Amino acid sequence: MSADIRIRAVEEGDWDAIVALEARAYADHGLSEGREALRSRHAASPGTCYVLEHGGRVGGYLLALPYPLFRSPDLSLAESGGASTSGNLHAHDLVIAEELRGRGLAPRLMRHLHDTALAAGYRTVSLVAVLGAQAVWAPLGYRARPEVALPASYGPEAVYMAMPLRPATTAVFVPTLATELG
Repeated sequence: MSADIRIRAVEEGDWDAIVALEARAYADHGLSEGREALRSRHAASPGTCYVLEHGGRVGGYLLALPYPLFRSPDLSLAESGGASTSGNLHAHDLVIAEELRGRGLAPRLMRHLHDTALAAGYRTVSLVAVLGAQAVWAPLGYRARPEVALPASYGPEAVYMAMPLRPATTAVFVPTLATELG
């Protein structure tokens, strides 16, 4: 990653920029959650939520939280209660500022999340691809699961995707994940 771009934890002063990025990415498509819901995802798992800092400002963000495999948060509802004890980490929202797109930053943020998830003992990472983004996630190893029902708030074209996590030093696939991800 270039020297002027770094991944760091979300800080209190980042929320105006996060909300603005989220609105620019999703509002025209009816997928914007708003500040309260975004903050609730962060509150559920602050250690798995990041911003991409570029030139001293927020150039992107990733919010992830533990969530049961084959389920996903409803965009129309804030999280209520503590984090799930699931072995799955759900990459709920990732947005890169328009001027930074096309530089491979989304996959870099996801690799950072995968490393964090592995270190914390998660076995899988899931996400919901919206606006055709499954083409971005499939090359990273995410498999579309069209049989998984999604909350209506994602719209009719959204696709649930998941992948097992494996340490980079081994090619061993955990058999229980083969069953879970089929």
